[in-house]
Amino acid sequence: MTAAQRTYWLEHAWLGALPRALGSARAGGNPIGPGVTVAVQDGRITAVHPDTPTPPPGAEVLRGLTLPGLANAHSHAFHRALRSAVQVGSGTFWTWRDVMYATAGRLTPDTYHALARAVYAEMALAGITAVGEFHYVHHAPGGTPYADPNAMGEALLAAAADAGIRITLLDTAYLSSGFGRPPTAHQLRFSDGDADAWATRCSLLKERDHARIGAAVHSVRAVPAEQLATVARWAEERRAPLHVHLSEQTAENDACREAHGCTPTQLLALHGVLGPRTTGVHNTHLTAEDIALIGGSGTGTCMCPTTERDLADGIGPAAALQNEGSPLSLGSDSHAVIDLLEEARAMELNERLRTRTRGHWTAAALLRAATADGHAALGWGEAGTIEPGALADLTTIALDSVRTAGPLPGLGAETAVFAATAADVRHTVVGGRHVVRDGAHTLVPDVPGALARAVDALRAR
Repeated sequence: MTAAQRTYWLEHAWLGALPRALGSARAGGNPIGPGVTVAVQDGRITAVHPDTPTPPPGAEVLRGLTLPGLANAHSHAFHRALRSAVQVGSGTFWTWRDVMYATAGRLTPDTYHALARAVYAEMALAGITAVGEFHYVHHAPGGTPYADPNAMGEALLAAAADAGIRITLLDTAYLSSGFGRPPTAHQLRFSDGDADAWATRCSLLKERDHARIGAAVHSVRAVPAEQLATVARWAEERRAPLHVHLSEQTAENDACREAHGCTPTQLLALHGVLGPRTTGVHNTHLTAEDIALIGGSGTGTCMCPTTERDLADGIGPAAALQNEGSPLSLGSDSHAVIDLLEEARAMELNERLRTRTRGHWTAAALLRAATADGHAALGWGEAGTIEPGALADLTTIALDSVRTAGPLPGLGAETAVFAATAADVRHTVVGGRHVVRDGAHTLVPDVPGALARAVDALRAR
């Protein structure tokens, strides 16, 4: 077997397409197969052999339930430095933002690389094989470009490579502090001045094996309406993902109506931002017309339940959006926790609280949001399934921990979503490479220590 060839034996595996619909995940038979052999060459799955009761000679054994790798569709890596520190006292999204700005002001390319490397390693330990990094800290404090105008973005790309995961760098246009207002002092390092300058800088970024380049509109308040089309056109010409924070706060909706006489969703539709390669992040405070515009255009929705509840944003209409045709994905956003299983569980449980009824998604449908649809939202459409031709990205969840022991393996999807946590991830494989083995990261030897050092370097002195 060459270095490019590997064989994995999966004790239990989810095979076939994960359903998106709300109906039974078991129509046509239980998709969880015991004893599955997966052959990998050059980072892709070349063969899948179910009904293999014992590991073939030389195969690497993954005990537990193996799923396609998890996709974290929305991340701000530097927010990890805020964990717990922003839990002191009370406040709102807007007061939390002041603390976030102060941390952003202390980032350098070197400190950002160290922090992101540790954060992406934490993601790998949580079974995440690809991340969508919504990146807007572009320049030095005060707005002066670095000698390499993409030094901060390059630090993130290198960090993902060091941590062994894939990344879609969603380079973000962030040009104003509000409708008709220039950037604040904190925001100067986010701004390129205008969308044309943003596009010029962004075009210098190059894709590589582990990394793809996408675009983002920070929000309708941060990109003037007449410049939205420039960002959308850049993404369209490259057939790249385009993400946007959308209606996370009612204050944004009110300001948009005052400035433009319409909702943020309507404004995006008017300027050609919505569409199948676009994902709205949060989509929390929407009108019925907004939901129809998003779903009818095929625009995706990335829900970030742990952040949305942490910031007291509200519960978005995820079920209504999906029913209208909007594919769902999941993100850890501010990294209050990094646990895609918790994001999937929280989306269902939030809807239960809102409606006082149970069972809005099957466990399998929630896993699809965390896998195939998340990868698609990030431009990795060839990931998210365990089948020949797919990228060999795998996540194995223990079925014998104190949280997961007891249920039959055939209930593995339900166990993963409604009982397991990131702590139950036993193995993470990216492109056929064992990045996490038996719960230990193979590339970053001391992830807790790396996190502690990186966060400490960003503390105010």
